[in-house]
Amino acid sequence: QVQLVESGGGLVQAGGSLRLSCAASGSGSRINAMAWYRQAPGKQRELVAGITNGERREFGYSVKGRATISRDRDTNTMELQMNSLKPEDTAVYYCAAADKGIVIMESGYGMDYWGTGTLVTVSS
Repeated sequence: QVQLVESGGGLVQAGGSLRLSCAASGSGSRINAMAWYRQAPGKQRELVAGITNGERREFGYSVKGRATISRDRDTNTMELQMNSLKPEDTAVYYCAAADKGIVIMESGYGMDYWGTGTLVTVSS
C-alpha cells in the first residue's frame, strides 16, 4: 500500500506561480509512475502532468509550456511547478501513483493510489 499526501495548494494571483508537492509513504519504492490530475467544479478530471520511472513526462494540453514535473525516487516525492497561472487553473489537484501494470497517463487508467487533493484557487 502507498499513501499519498499533497501540499502546496492555496490562493494564487493570476500570472503567478505555484509549486505542489506529493509525498509517498508505505511501499513507495515500488512506484513506477506518478502524476498530477485536477478537477474543477462541474468538469471532468484531467491530467496535469505525469512522470514515469524512465523519466518520461506527459503534460495535459491546457498546461503545456507552463508546467514542469520532477520526482525524487530516493525520497519518494514529486513536485509540480506551474507558471503563468490563469483563473481556469482553479481546481482540486490530486497526486496519483501506480505500482502495478500499464498506466495511461491521460486518463488515469492504471493509477493505483490517489491523494485526497489540495485546492488551488487562482484569482483574477
